[in-house]
Amino acid sequence: MTRYMIFVGCPLFVASICAAQSGTAKQPENATAARQDTHVVTLPSSLKWTPISPPGAELAVVSGDPDKAGAPFVIRIKNPDGLRIPPHWHPTDENITVLTGTFIVGMGSTFDFKGGQAMTVGSYMVVPAKMPHFATAKGDVIIQVHGIGPFGITWVNPEDASAKKPSAR
Repeated sequence: MTRYMIFVGCPLFVASICAAQSGTAKQPENATAARQDTHVVTLPSSLKWTPISPPGAELAVVSGDPDKAGAPFVIRIKNPDGLRIPPHWHPTDENITVLTGTFIVGMGSTFDFKGGQAMTVGSYMVVPAKMPHFATAKGDVIIQVHGIGPFGITWVNPEDASAKKPSAR
């Protein structure tokens, strides 16, 4: 019986791996929804930056639709030197990569410089959905955020950021 399993089972296993790698294996419907028919290149010069709150920050959509529920997206956010981002949270996980500058992020509902961690270029972090956090920019900072929409922001104290909801477009 063991020899039969090795003789029949191994070739079937190898065939399934080959089919998956060649693309002939059927993919789950939701896996193909996020795929493109061709590659996409976005040059920094083609990004359209729009002002968001807090005043001084800007947002650009790199790919996807951050407003669409269940859809993957990539956005970039510019924060000028010294900008304070008051305590807030997001309805979905926020995946952050620092592209320029030093982004100092802290967890909690009260802005506290001592509680922040400096993230330098290349640093990555994930902030779970609904976890209050705050940040400040040291130098001009650009972060890249990716996740699954809808992207939104809820200010712990709405008056801290003029209670204006950032728009992805």
